[in-house]
This record gives sequence, structure tokens and C-alpha cells, in this order.
Amino acid sequence: MNCYWPSPRGSTHQLSGRPQERSIMEAVNSGGSTKAEELTSLSETLGSHRKRAATRTASGFAWAVLIYMLGVILWGAYVRASGSGAGCGNHWPLCNGEVIPTSPQKQRLIEFTHRVTSGLALISVLALLYLTWRATARRAWARIAAVLSLVFMLNEALLGALLVLLHHVGSDHSASRAVLLSLHLANTLLLIGSITLTARWLADPPARSDFSGKKVGAIVIALVCAIFIGISGVLAALGDTLFPATSLGSSIRSDFLTTSHFLLRLRLLHPAIAILGAAYVVWLFAACVLKSSGAVRKLAIAMILLIALQISLGALNILLLAPIWLQVTHLLAADLFWVLLVLVSDQALRMQRKPLSFPL
Repeated sequence: MNCYWPSPRGSTHQLSGRPQERSIMEAVNSGGSTKAEELTSLSETLGSHRKRAATRTASGFAWAVLIYMLGVILWGAYVRASGSGAGCGNHWPLCNGEVIPTSPQKQRLIEFTHRVTSGLALISVLALLYLTWRATARRAWARIAAVLSLVFMLNEALLGALLVLLHHVGSDHSASRAVLLSLHLANTLLLIGSITLTARWLADPPARSDFSGKKVGAIVIALVCAIFIGISGVLAALGDTLFPATSLGSSIRSDFLTTSHFLLRLRLLHPAIAILGAAYVVWLFAACVLKSSGAVRKLAIAMILLIALQISLGALNILLLAPIWLQVTHLLAADLFWVLLVLVSDQALRMQRKPLSFPL
């Protein structure tokens, strides 16, 4: 049944469109302006619900991408520790000139699996950017983090390709490999941090003023310390892989010999940097444990416990001569520590205006 709306000049116009629009105009036509306002409010509420649902979906997907990315990173560590980095030769993105390798050698399958999972990781980050863009408004912090995630993901692929194309895999022990691996590790941490903040800021968007306080510099120093701890760790792990020790005594002696390879002599830096950096992080965030409550306190406690676990795993790694399974476990704990450090840093910056003081 058609309904008509009288125009100011007495003419009529047939209503069309969605049922909700017809209901609103019928209410106005019959003098029910109050009901029309209620229907309009209902429409706005439904739109708000859809927006929140899209935000929850994007945030959940971001956490899933983070978990998957950690798996890809751990598999990459296994590729390096098992000496499988040259499994596809110096071809990239092909594997020995083939899209899918036809000869099922162990090292080739390990390296090819890493390339496939890395490609899927890139697709997942692209999907995350799309979902974040749909769920957020212009200039949202989550959009910035999602864009950075894609930038770091592309850079991750570039650094991985360079390692292969420049023959910095397998038994190569050149200084340029150490430099590229260090850049690779730093970029990996920035990638993980960006995805973590994307998930966090989708669920709870910060204000722009949260990141302009005087404590930003101290927290940036803590994040940089964690990156340098990771770089020293990947160099130590590379030395363990290329020059496996036969005993604890020979391993310690090789760290002090001037004739030893530079990677072996650099191994001493890792525990020293790790202990100093961890002490600074614990000192900086002690206030989050002592003077705060709720989620931030739990995150800070978990982070400090992970630091203790990392030190224990590092000592065990030395005593057991760095078996592959322990190297991967050590890296997993390091990545989880980084994620918690990013989350605690974000929360601590938001609490600047509250009576929570840093020990500075």
C-alpha cells in the first residue's frame, strides 16, 4: 500500500526506500514527531552497535595475527638453528627455482615451510589493516599501528630475501650476516609491537595527550634496551649454531680467546646487556607493581616474572650448550616479554596524569 507526503505546495510525493525510512516519515505525517525521533535514535544506536562489533572483530583478529606471527618467528629460529636457511639455495621467492619443491629433502621442506607461513603472515597483516580501517575513524591510533605493522612486515620480507640472495644462510659466518640478522631481529620486535598496539588500541583507544608526557623518554629507553638485548641474543645464538661447543669448559674458553671468531667473543655481551637492561626495566616499572592495581599491576608482575624466567633459561642455555629446543623456548619467552613490555608501557603512559609516579 502506497503512502504520500504532502509538499508545502500541496503536491504529493510517493515514499520509497527502506522500511525504517517509511516508518519515520509515516510517523511525521501523522503528527508523531516524538516517535520519529525515537526511531532515529534507534537507528543511531544500531549503527553504534555495528561499529563496536566491527571494532571487537578487528581487535580479536589482531590478537590472532599476533599469536600466528609468534609461531612464524619461532619456526624461523628453528630454520636458523637447524642450519636449514640454505634449504632453497640462493633463490627467492622460488625454492631452488621451483614454486613448489619436488625433492622432499628435510632442510628444503623446513625452509619452504617458513616461506609459506611468512607469506600467509603478510596476507594476515593486510587483512588486519583492512579490518582496522573499517572499524576506526580517521586519525585513530589503531590505524597508525596497523599501517606500521604492514611497513614492518614488508621490511621483514625484504630482510629475509636479502639474507638468502646474499648467501647469508647456512654456514656463512660473515660480519654482514651478523648485521643483517641484527636488523632482522630489531624489525621483528617492532613488527610484534605494532601488532600488539593495534589490538590494544582497537579495544581501548588512547587519547593523543597520553603520549606527550615527560615519562615518554624513560619508557623509550626501556624499549630500546629490550631491542639491544634481543640483538645481542640473536648474535649469541648465531655463534652457538655456527660454532657448536663440545663442552662447557671449551665454550667458556673460546669466549676469551683473541683468536676466536668475533661471534664467539660477542657472546659475553649478551648476559651483561640482558642483566643491565632487565634491571633498568624492573626499576622503571616498579611503581606499576607497588602503586597501581588491576590489569596494569598484573601485566607488570607477569613481565617481571618473565624476566626472571629469561635469566634462568639463559643460564640453562649456557650449561646445556644451547640445544635447539632451548634456543626456541628462550626466544618464545623473550617475545612474550616484549609483548608485555609494550602493553605495560602503553598503560603506564596513560596513567601519567594519575598519582602514579616513576622512580625518576
